[in-house]
Amino acid sequence: MLDAEDVRKAVPMTAAVNAVREAFLELGHFEVPQRLSFGGGTTLVMSACHTPTSTTVVKTLNLAPGRTPMILGTLVWNTAEGQVVADAVEVTTLRTGAASGVATDLLAPPSASRLALLGTGAQAADQVRAVAAVRPVRRLAVFGRNRARASAFASRIRLEFPGMDVVVASSAADAVADAEIVCCATSSSTPLFDVDALPERVHVNAIGSYLPSMRELPAELLATAGCLVVDQVSAVLEEAGEVIHAVENGLVARDSLIELGDALRQPPVVSGRTVFKSVGLAVQDWAVARLLGEARV
Repeated sequence: MLDAEDVRKAVPMTAAVNAVREAFLELGHFEVPQRLSFGGGTTLVMSACHTPTSTTVVKTLNLAPGRTPMILGTLVWNTAEGQVVADAVEVTTLRTGAASGVATDLLAPPSASRLALLGTGAQAADQVRAVAAVRPVRRLAVFGRNRARASAFASRIRLEFPGMDVVVASSAADAVADAEIVCCATSSSTPLFDVDALPERVHVNAIGSYLPSMRELPAELLATAGCLVVDQVSAVLEEAGEVIHAVENGLVARDSLIELGDALRQPPVVSGRTVFKSVGLAVQDWAVARLLGEARV
C-alpha cells in the first residue's frame, strides 16, 4: 500500500492538475455511478471506470469528527495487470486541489497573484498548492475559525512557499476583500461571507461542502456570477447545498450551470465574478490513481 509520502513523491501537484484536466476533457469515456453515502455522510464510496481501457478506481472514506485523523480511507486502482492500493485521504486532497487548479487556470486572470483561503483543515494546503501551480501567487490571506490553528497553518505555508507573503486575516470578509482568487474549504452550513465583501473581479473555488445541508457561498454570488462552473451538474444538484438552494429558489437556472469538461472544450467568456463549485468526482481519483499506477510500473 502506498502511504501519503509515497503518493506525494509519485504525483507532484502540477502533474495532478494536468491529469485531472485531461480526465474532465474525457469525461464522456467514463462510467461514474453516483457516490454512495452512509451514516449521514460519515462513510463515502466512490468509483469510476474508464471504458476505453477498462481501468477502474474504487475509493472509500470514513469521516469521524473528533478523531485524529478525522478522515481515513483506501483507494484501489484496478487494471488487467494488477492493482495499486493507496492512502485515499492523500489522493483526495491532491485531486480536489488539482480540480481547483484546473478551474482557476481556466477562469482567473493570468496575472492573478492575491489568494484568499477560507478554512485550514485537511483540504486547505492543496488548495494553495494547486492555485500556486497555475498562477503567480505572491500574497495569501488565510482565515479560519480557530486563529491559533490558522496561524500554525500560515507558518507551514511560509516554509513551503518562502516567497509568498502569508497573513492571517481577522475575518472571512477581511480575507477576501482584495483577493483575485478565493478558495473555500470548509464544512460550513452557512455562507462564509456576503457577496458585497468580494471585489467586482474575482474567481471563487468552493470545494468544502458536499451535503445538501452545507453552504459555503452566498446565494447572491451564484445568482450574479458571470460564469458558474461545476464539476458535474447531476452531482451538485444532489449534494451541493448552495447550488440546490439557488436552483430551488429560482435564483439560478439549471441550464446555466456549466460543467467543467464543457468549459474546457469551449472556454466561456469571462467577466466579473466567476465561481467553480465542486463536490468531487471519482474521475479525479482515477486521474491521480493512473499516475500512481504508471509510477509503479
